[in-house]
Amino acid sequence: MAEPSELSRYIESYVDSSSTPAQQAASLDSVGCLVKSDSLTLEALVRELQIYLTTTDNVIRARGILLLGEVLKRIESKPLGSANIHTLVVFFKDRLADWRALRGALIGCLSLIRRKSVVGMVTGTDAKAIVQSFLDYIQVQSLGQYDRKLSLELLDCLLERYSDVLASLGEELIYGICEAVDIEKDPECLMLIFHIIETVGKLYLDPSGPNTNFVEEIFDILEAYFPIHFTHPVGDDAHVQRDDLSRALMIDSLRYLRACSSKYGAERITKYVRAIWPLIKDIISTYLEDPDFSFTLAPLNGFGPSKNELVIEALSLLQQLILQNSNLLVSLIIDDEDVNICIKTTASYEKYNDIPVQEKKKLHCVGCILHVMAKTSLPSCNEVFQNHFSRIMDNVVSVGNLDNPQNGEVFPSQRVKFGLLYLCIELLEGCRKLFSVSEHPALQYVLEHETCCTELHRFSTPLFNAFCSVLALSNEICPLDPEIYIAVKGLQILAMFCSDVFPVPMLLFEDILKKLMSIIIEDSNKMTLWEAALKALFHIGSFVQKFDESEKAMSYKSLVVEKAAELLSINDINLPLSLKVKALSEIGMTGKINMLTVLQGLRGVVFANVSDVCASRNSRSFETAVQLLECYSCKLLPWIHENRCSEEFIEQFAVDIWAHAGNCMDICAPFEEKGLLDALMKVMKVSVASCSVDSQNTIILKAYTVLSSHTNFQLNKVERMPLSPGQYDISHRDEWILSLFASAIIAVCSKTHIPNLRVLLDLFMVMHLRGIVPAAQALGSIINKLASKSSSAESSSDLTLEEALDIIFCTKLWFSTSDMLQRTNRTNGSAMVITDLCLGGANDRLLQINAICGLSWIGKGLLMCGQEKIKDIAMIFIGCLKTEVQPLDPLVMKCAADAFHVLMSDSDVCLNKKFHAIIRPLYKQRFFSSMMPVFQQLITKSHPSFSRSFLYRAMAHIISDTPLIVILNDANKLIPVLLDCMSILTEDVQDKDILYGLLLLLSGILTNKNGTEAVTENAHIIISCLTRLVDYPNKTLVRETAIQCLLAMSELPHARIYPMRTQVLQSIAKALDDKKRSVRCEAIRCRRAWSHH
Repeated sequence: MAEPSELSRYIESYVDSSSTPAQQAASLDSVGCLVKSDSLTLEALVRELQIYLTTTDNVIRARGILLLGEVLKRIESKPLGSANIHTLVVFFKDRLADWRALRGALIGCLSLIRRKSVVGMVTGTDAKAIVQSFLDYIQVQSLGQYDRKLSLELLDCLLERYSDVLASLGEELIYGICEAVDIEKDPECLMLIFHIIETVGKLYLDPSGPNTNFVEEIFDILEAYFPIHFTHPVGDDAHVQRDDLSRALMIDSLRYLRACSSKYGAERITKYVRAIWPLIKDIISTYLEDPDFSFTLAPLNGFGPSKNELVIEALSLLQQLILQNSNLLVSLIIDDEDVNICIKTTASYEKYNDIPVQEKKKLHCVGCILHVMAKTSLPSCNEVFQNHFSRIMDNVVSVGNLDNPQNGEVFPSQRVKFGLLYLCIELLEGCRKLFSVSEHPALQYVLEHETCCTELHRFSTPLFNAFCSVLALSNEICPLDPEIYIAVKGLQILAMFCSDVFPVPMLLFEDILKKLMSIIIEDSNKMTLWEAALKALFHIGSFVQKFDESEKAMSYKSLVVEKAAELLSINDINLPLSLKVKALSEIGMTGKINMLTVLQGLRGVVFANVSDVCASRNSRSFETAVQLLECYSCKLLPWIHENRCSEEFIEQFAVDIWAHAGNCMDICAPFEEKGLLDALMKVMKVSVASCSVDSQNTIILKAYTVLSSHTNFQLNKVERMPLSPGQYDISHRDEWILSLFASAIIAVCSKTHIPNLRVLLDLFMVMHLRGIVPAAQALGSIINKLASKSSSAESSSDLTLEEALDIIFCTKLWFSTSDMLQRTNRTNGSAMVITDLCLGGANDRLLQINAICGLSWIGKGLLMCGQEKIKDIAMIFIGCLKTEVQPLDPLVMKCAADAFHVLMSDSDVCLNKKFHAIIRPLYKQRFFSSMMPVFQQLITKSHPSFSRSFLYRAMAHIISDTPLIVILNDANKLIPVLLDCMSILTEDVQDKDILYGLLLLLSGILTNKNGTEAVTENAHIIISCLTRLVDYPNKTLVRETAIQCLLAMSELPHARIYPMRTQVLQSIAKALDDKKRSVRCEAIRCRRAWSHH
């Protein structure tokens, strides 16, 4: 729960009119975060706001209501109870009568109306009450532009989401809308008005309904905007241009025609069809984009719909009219002169690039129209296939004997015209879509005797041969994207007709699969073709699985899935391993059954290669195992999780890793392949994290068995293990198994049982002091997920957090006569705890660095779950940075400074949501707030520059990893500190990445409106720092970003930055000769901007 005093400060800052906009925005964000993270309940906020919501001071009341409305806007996705929502509705709808607080009331109502059912939404009765209050109290056209826009957004949202309830308001609603929208001139508001009137028209479709009495008024309101006279003022912030309004009205016209067609029926619309058809054709040809013949951006099937809304509406209207007036409109299209000339002209061009630009546009337009005709209805499909498809295919076949190739002969692709095949594909895809919606089995017999089906049966083999002949061209000359796209897409569409309505011959389906797989195996040197074939196989496989095509599925499994799995074991083909893995993963993702086949094949190959690496250290086996494990963890496992497949395989795969780990490690050969270990650890983490608690228990038990039985660790005598890492190294085998075990521990849930946890804590303590980082990360993860004594959270461990911390921090270590560090409970003078090791008590630099590294991960676990012990750990690291007592080793001090990066940064390897870490909200903000005063005081008092540099390095880590919004809250004080850090970090090349992180943070402050005031006040020192970074030699991104920041500074008030103009231009002049082009380009832009000053 947020402290009342803290909340009061935020509220007072927001409602106080003397606060700057940046302060008010920061206070609002803070309150919103508290409510969103459940640190503050909405009820508690309302109680705290009560005096501000009811005061007679108009300004304070308005700000208080606005604060509550803005908070609701930020928690639209947060669940609320129905009683709370009703209470808020009553409050805000009553506030609509308070014109001085209207903006907050509008935002509050709008936020409530936008809520979805899954998180609690406004009831129909409450929505109607809001509308009633809106109509009673709000005079929209008397408001300012922003409040008018909010009012119209509220009205639009109410009509969109509660139209059924609001319909009963009848004439009162229509009158109120007319009054609200009349004489509006703002473009953004007009866009909302057009949609509101469209929605009202749909709401009252009955000619005798309530809108009958207002038709004239609505017409008078709208006719003022025809024709459009719209001038966009220079420097206006509005995003709506004249073309936007024009396009919106044209779209509305097309929708209106479609609604009229549906409402008035075929008989009354027939006489207008001849006039409408040329207009539709003109809109499509004018606004249709060029087709994208690239598999990198292409749609899944066919050539996809246009992205232009005008074209979409025109094609929808065309489809509607074809359904109603099939004979008339289809005849008009088939006999259309432009359509027939285009088809005839297309036949003369062999390649896509030979077609003139205007002819390409016409070709695409005709293709879209034929596609709509084929997919709309069976009669229209029959007509277009009989009149156009057969004629096109006659031209294709007449080029060569494609109908009956001899002995598998494939004819030269240059003899098949590109445009003809393109139109064929549009017709094929349209027909396929028509058949896919005709799912009734009884239709099969009917469809088989339709013209479109007979034509498809007649030309299916010639089409296959034509597409293959186009692909033959890629074997002769360089890849041509449009031609390859057409050929592969054609094969894909042929294979994706539903068997129930149009059974493509099984032999033809298998020939298509064989052709595509031959490309996968033989043509890896032609990547455009190879990737196109793989995508086609993916879509075919997905289609077969989705529509339960059992016979095709069997063929696909044997010819594609199993063949892809076999490729992993074949070494005598020219297909690179990376492409084998890519093909295997893509094909596996076509369905759960295929994925299981792929996984089974992958498992066998992985473990065979792992065994080979352990036995003979074969480099090829090493590469194969690593790539397959990467594929499994990065691609296949996420897909399995996303598609909710059974976790049985995941569990078994993890268990098998442990079985092979035990067997492989019994081999005497040393294991040094760290890349393979990293890949196995990643698989183990992701696998364990993806499993349920029961499966995790199974994996952890197997892992513990291998750890205890296949290593030299005597888990019952861990306390006597030596700790001096330089003299008593453990074997590669033991380190390998321990690291793998640690990776499993990192990923478990808090409820998962970890056997013999006390002993494992001892083991990880020993091993992290030897420099085994996964052991330290496992310690941090265990500490993070253990329940405290005072916590009511469930835990599967018999060890509490306090007991674990006692083991880590209170267990003493001592030097024996054999130069061994051992665990002990003795209290003699040689004994020390881990904090003593961090501070150099053992006089062993490597041991000290390992102790600091391990403690940083333990501290991260504590920090994330909100434990107070983190403050003690932070002070230990700070102690390593102070040289008042005795000088410390620079490497030790660097490690201590970098420990703050471990604490604050987001880690991919452990302690994150994916690996079930316990994460307390705002933990970074709290740590930042507690540490910054400490560091600022230390830096002020520190004398040697050597010590100060490491203090700045540690502080830089904290600042750069803190959320920007926190920095902005106190930017005026933090900018000088940030700049000091940057100045210090320019001295050492090893600090270049930290410097870049700070520069990105500064860039965020410069470009955020909430930072403008602080940036303006500190403009002089910011510019001085940035000009020194323009020629920073160690990282190009630093120079580039520094110049971008200087460019952003040019937007500040002229009087504030003009004195630095000469300094900036002189520094930028150096960058004009930079060796990197990106830096030179930024320098030119920056010089231009500053020259204007």
